[in-house]
Amino acid sequence: MSLAPGSVIGIIGGGQLGRMSAIAAARLGFAAHIFSPEAEGPASQVAAFNTIADYADQAALRRFATAVDVITFEFENVPTEGLALLASLKPVHPSPEILRVSQDRLLEKRFLNDTGLPTAPWIEVLDETGLAAAFATIGLPAVLKTTRLGYDGKGQAMLRQPADAAIAFATLAPKPLVLEGFVDYAAEISVMVARGADGQIVAFDPAENRHKHHILDLTLAPAPLPPELLAEAGAMARIIADKLGLVGVLGVEMFVTATGGLLVNEIAPRPHNSGHWTLDACPFSQFDMHIRAVAGLPLPLTTRHSDAVMKNLVGPEDLALWPRILGTPGLIAHHYGKKDARPGRKMGHVTRLFPKGGLPGEFGIADALNIE
Repeated sequence: MSLAPGSVIGIIGGGQLGRMSAIAAARLGFAAHIFSPEAEGPASQVAAFNTIADYADQAALRRFATAVDVITFEFENVPTEGLALLASLKPVHPSPEILRVSQDRLLEKRFLNDTGLPTAPWIEVLDETGLAAAFATIGLPAVLKTTRLGYDGKGQAMLRQPADAAIAFATLAPKPLVLEGFVDYAAEISVMVARGADGQIVAFDPAENRHKHHILDLTLAPAPLPPELLAEAGAMARIIADKLGLVGVLGVEMFVTATGGLLVNEIAPRPHNSGHWTLDACPFSQFDMHIRAVAGLPLPLTTRHSDAVMKNLVGPEDLALWPRILGTPGLIAHHYGKKDARPGRKMGHVTRLFPKGGLPGEFGIADALNIE
């Protein structure tokens, strides 16, 4: 059943993804109600209603549920207990079970492999003895990761020799950990896929992601890779969305191996940083798709009218470019409203559009933005 205009969509989390979701909701005639501990976060600045409370505050969660018609979330590190409570009171999309899988690397990898999708080789690590045994199976180099709470390069350590193991094991928490075989990949891509409650699935064109200091720096849409490989990536993302019973948007990150194969790296059941290009290069963005799916509305086609390059603005160094960005023709600027430009913090992004088929090659991508 679809929501009527004037309905209230509750969003758990007050960051930039919530902000852009709230704006998309408003365009469709819905009001966004943000639940976040942060009083002046990016989402609260544009929302119709706000609840400022801890994510574990059950009384506040109950009050929030009575004030909304449906609930979604904008980041993964939401306590599943609180989300389960909300789900007992109002519809929650994507479901708490999907969040539970995506929050835990072990559950995530088991799900992907059980679905028949390839990942990097991995082994669960409970103790240092198990880590040594995992080395013997997977080999080095490898990456030791926490199973929970890792993002933007946090919660992981590269292991190039056995001597690295003890320090990494002692430093990383919470346990258990997972050891992954290092993938010397040719490219990293992501696919944003949306699924409605009726099972309708649509997917945006796969995009290539390039990182700096473990944080997404540039996204190129579409990814400059063979069409058959991109079609395979889209098909894999659709399989994941369907197997999960997703309602909403899902980001699927993949590695393209040196031999042209695909390995699924991570899934994120929410709008994703690598999908921001859709705001400007498509009639309907990833945020429009997410709100439509959550509200029970039909999902339009994920057509792309332009190629795009998106650059994250991270920390005070990138934010210092803001005046120049605003004065550069052809740049589409998005500021997240964060007051404190801390190092490593995503402060906004900027996009440049190109005619379809006109995305620059390897040389000149950074110059195409003309801001560095």
